[in-house]
Amino acid sequence: MLRAEKKRSKDVSLNEPIGTDKEGNTISLIDVVENDEMDTLEQIEKAENISLVQKYVAQSLNEREKEIIVWRYGLDGKKPMTQKKVGEKLGISRSYVSRIEKRALEKLKKALDNSYRM
Repeated sequence: MLRAEKKRSKDVSLNEPIGTDKEGNTISLIDVVENDEMDTLEQIEKAENISLVQKYVAQSLNEREKEIIVWRYGLDGKKPMTQKKVGEKLGISRSYVSRIEKRALEKLKKALDNSYRM
C-alpha cells in the first residue's frame, strides 16, 4: 500500500493549476503543453491540399504555365521563386511571367470550381 501511494504522488493532472497569467487567470498545465496531434493533422491537411493542387496543375495547364506555377509556389518541394527569378530561368520578362501566372491561376480556379459543382 505504501508503494502505491508513493507512485501516485508523482502523478500530475493536466488540469492542475501551475500559476496565473498577467490578468490573474489561473493557468493549468494543459494550457501550456504543445499539441503535436494538431500539428500533425495540419501537416496532413496541407499535404492533401498540395496534392490536390498538383493534380489540377497537371490536368489543366500547359507546360509553361505548369513550370511557372510550380516554381512560383514551390509545388516541387523547393522554396518558391519570385516572378523575376522565374523570368530569368525561362528567359522571359517578369511582367510576362505575371501574365502567364494570372492566366494559369484563373484556369486552376475554374477547374476547382467545376470539380466542386459535381
